[in-house]
Amino acid sequence: MYLNVHSYYSLRYGTLSIKELVEEARARGITQMALTDINNSTGVMEFMRECRANGIKPIGGMEFRRDKKLLYIGIARNREGMKELNDFLSYHNLEQKVLPDKPWPFRHAYVVYPLGGKAELEANEYIGVRFDELHQFYNRESGNADKLLVLQPVFMASRIGYRLHEYLRGIDLNTLITMVEHEDKCKETDLFLKPGELEAKFSKYAFILDNTRRLMDSCVMDYPEGKIKLNRKTFTGNAHDDKALLEKLAMEGMLYRYGPKNKEAQKRVKNELKVIVDLDFCAYFLITNDIIQYSMRRGYYHVGRGSGANSMVAYCLRITDVDPITLDLYFERFLNAERTSPPDFDIDYSWDEREDVQDYIFKRYGREHTALLGTMSTFKDRSVIREIGKVMGLPKSEIDGFTDPSRAAANRDNDTFKKITAIYELMGKMPNQRSIHAGGVLISEEPITYYTALDLPPKGMPTVQWDMYEAEDIGYDKYDILSQRGIGHIKEAVKLVARNQGKNIDIHQVKDFMKDPNLNARLKTGNTIGCFYIESPAMRQLLTKLVCDNYLTLVAASSIIRPGVAQSGMMKTYIQNFHAPDKVRYLHPVMQEQLKETFGVMVYQEDVIKVCIHYGGMDGTDADILRRGMSGKYRSRVEFDRLVEKFHEGTLMLGRPEDVTREVWRQVSSFAGYSFSKAHSASFAVESYQSLYLKTYYPMEFMVGVLNNYGGFYTRWLYVHELRRAGAKVHLPCVNQSSATVAIQARDAYLGFVGIQGLEAKFTELIPEERRLNGRYTDLEDFVRRTEIRLEQVVILIRCGALRFTGKSKKTLLWDVHAMLGQKTRPSSHSELFHTPVKHYKMPELQDTRLEDAYHELELLGFPLTLSMFDLLKTPYRGDIRTKDLMKYVGQTVRMVGRYVCEKTVRTKNNKKMWFGTFLDADGDFFDTTHFSNSTPVYPFRGAGCYLIMGKVVEDFGFPSVEVVKFAKLEIVGNPIMD
Repeated sequence: MYLNVHSYYSLRYGTLSIKELVEEARARGITQMALTDINNSTGVMEFMRECRANGIKPIGGMEFRRDKKLLYIGIARNREGMKELNDFLSYHNLEQKVLPDKPWPFRHAYVVYPLGGKAELEANEYIGVRFDELHQFYNRESGNADKLLVLQPVFMASRIGYRLHEYLRGIDLNTLITMVEHEDKCKETDLFLKPGELEAKFSKYAFILDNTRRLMDSCVMDYPEGKIKLNRKTFTGNAHDDKALLEKLAMEGMLYRYGPKNKEAQKRVKNELKVIVDLDFCAYFLITNDIIQYSMRRGYYHVGRGSGANSMVAYCLRITDVDPITLDLYFERFLNAERTSPPDFDIDYSWDEREDVQDYIFKRYGREHTALLGTMSTFKDRSVIREIGKVMGLPKSEIDGFTDPSRAAANRDNDTFKKITAIYELMGKMPNQRSIHAGGVLISEEPITYYTALDLPPKGMPTVQWDMYEAEDIGYDKYDILSQRGIGHIKEAVKLVARNQGKNIDIHQVKDFMKDPNLNARLKTGNTIGCFYIESPAMRQLLTKLVCDNYLTLVAASSIIRPGVAQSGMMKTYIQNFHAPDKVRYLHPVMQEQLKETFGVMVYQEDVIKVCIHYGGMDGTDADILRRGMSGKYRSRVEFDRLVEKFHEGTLMLGRPEDVTREVWRQVSSFAGYSFSKAHSASFAVESYQSLYLKTYYPMEFMVGVLNNYGGFYTRWLYVHELRRAGAKVHLPCVNQSSATVAIQARDAYLGFVGIQGLEAKFTELIPEERRLNGRYTDLEDFVRRTEIRLEQVVILIRCGALRFTGKSKKTLLWDVHAMLGQKTRPSSHSELFHTPVKHYKMPELQDTRLEDAYHELELLGFPLTLSMFDLLKTPYRGDIRTKDLMKYVGQTVRMVGRYVCEKTVRTKNNKKMWFGTFLDADGDFFDTTHFSNSTPVYPFRGAGCYLIMGKVVEDFGFPSVEVVKFAKLEIVGNPIMD
């Protein structure tokens, strides 16, 4: 009798997970019910799985609301009916139209209106009656007796659930819980009633019960049971043709990559093709290849990474640039017969090209069959504690105390905090809002609305209402079309080199880059600012410690830098073994044979697989399943235990010593949870070498590319600093030279209008475009007249030096523009019959100072260009030593002056905080600092600026740093404008 059941996917309204909902229903002996979440079908497929597993008949549906008003409830008779409901909501979401008072006609779905909602009903339309509305039928005949249904909404399971519901409504409406109106929340009786209670309430109106039972009996959610593949099944329209086409393309690509005589490559490609065909993944490879071919035709640059780089076929199709033979990568890590989670390719594009690739996919494969993948954010973020406090009406000061980690001990015994924590724990795993996945795209064989309604998030592309985990459970394999800034850096730098120097660079010649001694010399010194994945302080330190001068070492560095590996102690062990390979003690000759490349440390997931294969005698498929199980991703504990037993049985059959096996297993099981995909690291390292090549041979163009693509790890001023060090003369923005972004010609680089604080976006494009169309600006009046710029906007440009071409001081220009625009309308850009020049008055000479200019730049650009931060210091002291001499002072206490670059906070094993800092000395060279918990609270970081640092110089594998004893921010000279 439950036609109107809601889960917590009725966001900020429902309180029960699908699992809890089904458990509650089973406990009450309910045999069939309909899930009708508010304006979404997120949980319908999960609901069907859970119901079937618990012997309950599932019915799909949806409750349609406009603002606070319940309009009607849709109940699907079958999967076609569910599609109709999804199509109806999708249309209104995608067209951004409000839901109508009456839905369009449904052929396979029922519509249930609330009592009083509609007088004349179609054949598939009904009226829902709540038990507390039955008094309206007392001593009355109903003209629609056969159209009345039991309407018993369910939103929670108990009074505690109702209270949680009230808090959710308060958060949603941003109001106090006591201010939530009755129409804004459900009723306290909107839950599953005790067995027989609902029937008893309708006992005098048995025909309503019969109507409801009859309608529910007619509904059959005829979706196939069990997991099926829902992706587009073929690329060509025929599975046989797909197989032939993939084989043709793979063999052609193999010749391109390896030539005609590489027998190992031929063998691996054929073996992979057999697995791909057997597992029905031909279409997946061909569609990915189609996307890559489109982007290459457009001149877009891509990086294929992730476990897909383990595939020889992917390498031959140019989906990735990682050679599986060179790196000894295992195809089973990507695809094998027993893999339960679907594999996918991660394809990265530049941030400004990805949407065009996505648009191609939608147009190529049809909007009915294509959608972006959704994601679901939850209330687990502890900021929700603040929201709960607001709903309770607590003052801000009290809420601040509850969210302050330093007051955790005091809060523990606070009754109000206990109450907030109890609510937070109930909410923690509940979905909060639907959003969009970072890059997942689904391409479906059937129209995708059989399985979900579609949202229209800010990206403007249809998006499913569930996340990647549900997609996997339903049967979809996603295509990851991602973006990253590093590709934008490379793409723009290549274009700038072609324009400025007339050289066309083939940036894909990575194998040549890897052999270049100049690139490898730069790599091992950590001179990598701006280069993808290898510019952070921690990475530059690691490169120096490893004396990294080759691709394979860089691949390892890209893996061991990751938090889990570093914190486990594996990174330290790897560095030690790297410097003393002869002292590495291998447990067994097989371990030496398989782990010699990584000095006895299982750095990669592939290392774990190799040990399981070669030491334990397992096949690649079982080895990968076991590896996944050890990282907590096993299908079932029984399956995992069987494979553990198989490993040990294999070692006995191979005659491995038991004591050695125990230690091998200990290392395998502990490392598996931390290890990282070698293919993933190899993909990162390929892009790192491309960045290194550009930074080494075309440093100015490369750094402009970094600046114009939103930088990287560091703030903007540091990349401007690197641009200067590369030999460029960096100029302030100029209305007659600058573009929206940084422009470079020969060695002259002009900062762009983007980045000037307070300058409206329309002027960043309008100023250079007007100059392109109608020539350079001749003077201030000409500039103001042609751009129709307002007074406050032109003042910003004057103060940052963008009108210095006039030859007048900023003060004179400010006087002139106020005379021009201060008391009257701005000059018109329209044609004039007679041009009356502005009157000019002779003024005393007004001079600018470099200090005033520096303060203007600090305010408007965020950093000074006219002077350095060191020039602004009150003291002329620049420290006793500079970075270049640090190694001479190892073990000694020194004083240095450094400009703050960045800091990082970490927690030690005993849960104490420590900090790592990065600074520039007065020569512009980097040095790093370590701040222990006993010193930094006394001498804390205080943001941007220059610091006097006293500390002990220490050295770790050739990398010097300073362990800070005392630390203070230095004062700068006052702002003369304010004096």
